[in-house]
Amino acid sequence: MRSVPRRRLVAGLLLAPLLSGCFASSGGETSSSASADGARLRVALAFPPAENFSPHGADATILSRLGVTEGLTALDANGTAIPALAESWTRENDRSWLFTLREATFQDGTDVTPSAVAAALTHAAEAKVVPAALTGVELTAKAAADDRIRVTTADPDPVLPLRLAGPGLAVLSTKAYGKQGAVSPVGTATGPFELTATTGTTTATLDRFDDYWGGRAQASGIDAKFVADGTARTNALRTGEVDLAEAIPVSQAASLDQGIARETATTRTTSLYLNAKSGPFQDARVRAAARAVVDTSVLADGVYEGHADPGAGVFGPAVTWAEGKRVAPADRAKAADPDGASVTLATYDNRPELPEVAQVLKQQLEKAGFKVKLEVREYARLESDVLAGKFDAFVSARNTMLDTGDPVSILASDYTCDGGYNLARLCDKQVDKAVGLAASASDTEKRQDAAMAAEAEILATDAVVPLVHQRVITGVAPSVRGVLLDPYERRLVGTGTRA
Repeated sequence: MRSVPRRRLVAGLLLAPLLSGCFASSGGETSSSASADGARLRVALAFPPAENFSPHGADATILSRLGVTEGLTALDANGTAIPALAESWTRENDRSWLFTLREATFQDGTDVTPSAVAAALTHAAEAKVVPAALTGVELTAKAAADDRIRVTTADPDPVLPLRLAGPGLAVLSTKAYGKQGAVSPVGTATGPFELTATTGTTTATLDRFDDYWGGRAQASGIDAKFVADGTARTNALRTGEVDLAEAIPVSQAASLDQGIARETATTRTTSLYLNAKSGPFQDARVRAAARAVVDTSVLADGVYEGHADPGAGVFGPAVTWAEGKRVAPADRAKAADPDGASVTLATYDNRPELPEVAQVLKQQLEKAGFKVKLEVREYARLESDVLAGKFDAFVSARNTMLDTGDPVSILASDYTCDGGYNLARLCDKQVDKAVGLAASASDTEKRQDAAMAAEAEILATDAVVPLVHQRVITGVAPSVRGVLLDPYERRLVGTGTRA
């Protein structure tokens, strides 16, 4: 490990509370020196790894929530880019940014150098499935002098620091990258906790990384279980088997003692995605018929028992600026008689409300004249089939600010012809044009306005029907302090989290 100058070390220690405490926390944060060899945390997560813990796909959020991985930047509670592995940055011109790295060490003992960071970003940009944060972005990264790295984009990208905060752009050591695109975060990341062992898709073991640039974590490690069943997660918390449980079902929240169920408003929207490329919903008029019969208030008040708001758009109330800028969709297709069209509606049970939402939607669609087959699986066994268009409709909960914190990025990823996570398989020239205009806006206000105009174009296609905007419930044992209740759902455990 490089010797760390005292100025840098002090700066790192001062910044650690900012990075770990920039979201609401359970019980607050205290200095990590207060608990030199703290207890291990036992955590129940809802989603098992689907891609062998690769940071370039859906598993990226698992790694960031457990404090394993970091990027050059992070997001604060206001969605502003703040320092992480980069301690500062400047924009050189429309397409080029210069990031100055802090003194840090990878968990395999090698230094975080400009060449290592450049290699990590290059691997992400060239991944078989490009991270959602890079949808539509051509990025190159090269080492520069004086612990700096230059990141250049083919087109102007005014939100690059936000983009680099995405969990999918985590920086790993050279050792992490194998042949044929294989990536292993085991012992190769930079966060306060090191992934040391996994048991398939059921458990993961993490140990404290004592050389973390932000100071030693208070917990000595984490024992994570992946428990898809929400009732089982709640029971594990209730019986003391785990200290933390994410995504507590709303039906179970009232059964927990006061103060254990912590509700957080999030930027997550549950939506009905209609396959616009094949099957009955390829016809915009049939999509309009489905959208017209959906009653979102029944879902918010009934299924979610008031722990959610009726769907208003792609962006919900937690995106505080969106409501005042919302544009009504125009020129929607007129609804056609479904005439008994047979459709397959799919969802997953990792979030226990979703099968119930799908059941209610099934009844509503059948009343309108559709014949509906319902299919429910774990998310890991479902995603590839959804992206391949094997279902006519899909109910999913999507955090609209998860990947970058930039509203335009989620629109590009999820709704454009080249989008990497286009669940509705939508390809519409007007939508692509509107998203492109939003992407070119550098002024924050203008970018937000353009994003809402693009949202209106997307909603006008009826390929997505926003159902509810969620408030997530995290189960926290009474002894636990310092849990990160993150509206972006990127963080859960930080340096100050302890049992």
